[in-house]
Amino acid sequence: MIPEGDMSGLLAQAQAMQEQLLNAQQELAEMEVEGSAGGGMVTATVTGSGELVGLMINPEAVDPSDTETLADLIVAAVRDATNKAQAIAASKLGPLAGGLGMGGGLPF
Repeated sequence: MIPEGDMSGLLAQAQAMQEQLLNAQQELAEMEVEGSAGGGMVTATVTGSGELVGLMINPEAVDPSDTETLADLIVAAVRDATNKAQAIAASKLGPLAGGLGMGGGLPF
């Protein structure tokens, strides 16, 4: 049995960690991360939580007779940005989520 004083301290600690987790999630949602492909021919911007919010395509990357390459560059740029966002999220949320018994895994 846990003494009452220890339980209130434990609850306060859990509440503080939950608040830190929520603050980190909000910070990630507001952060923007860029990824690119083709030497910068295509640049994708995602939030720290992984939402695609921007896509820049250099006109030189557009060849009407080869849209497959452009599509591949777009996918690669989005993947690059998403991987960077996941790494940032893991570094910010991993320790907090683990401390709340949620494991370090992220739902990306």
